[in-house]
Amino acid sequence: MHSNTLLHPLTLRRAVRADLPGVLALLADTAEWLHSRGVRQWPRGGFGADRIEPLIRERVLYVLEAGELEWAGPVATIALDAHADPEFWTPADRPWSALYVHKLAVSRAYAGTGLGDALLDWAGASVGDAGRDWLRLDCAKDNPRLQDYYRRRGFTHVRTVDLPHRASGALFQRPAGYRTGRDGLFRDLTAEELVGA
Repeated sequence: MHSNTLLHPLTLRRAVRADLPGVLALLADTAEWLHSRGVRQWPRGGFGADRIEPLIRERVLYVLEAGELEWAGPVATIALDAHADPEFWTPADRPWSALYVHKLAVSRAYAGTGLGDALLDWAGASVGDAGRDWLRLDCAKDNPRLQDYYRRRGFTHVRTVDLPHRASGALFQRPAGYRTGRDGLFRDLTAEELVGA
């Protein structure tokens, strides 16, 4: 697609068990795309069901779908929860003051449409709704291009934690409610449910 025009109406909703195969396929495709560019953010081939099923069970994984293309699986996915990775975030960071983004992926067919920005804006609004201060994430410590992507979207680099067994470790945060202005790209069915409250 590679255009700023979305051809189908999109809906964001909480993931359910039936979404698992589509989410796994999207994450695997994204992981392969990253690896083809030399980025070791996620495991080659994506994640196993054992890593994604708990996110669905805990009701912290969301899918963005095109209603007219249900057979195609999710257009994007994002997890948003209160889990601060203890290898990265310390008590001095006040980990309870934030919600954390994980597994953000947008189908390559929708690259360049602003969906990543819109999902981060949604996550930031959810942080405020939950009475917290920060939207946080960690990303590949050896991917300056991805880190610059987050900086251009209002995130501040907190620090990089360099653990040999972790590809990730570049820590970023931005204030709750920060907006990139990518409104109206999808219908939000999650509005009545506060994340992490």
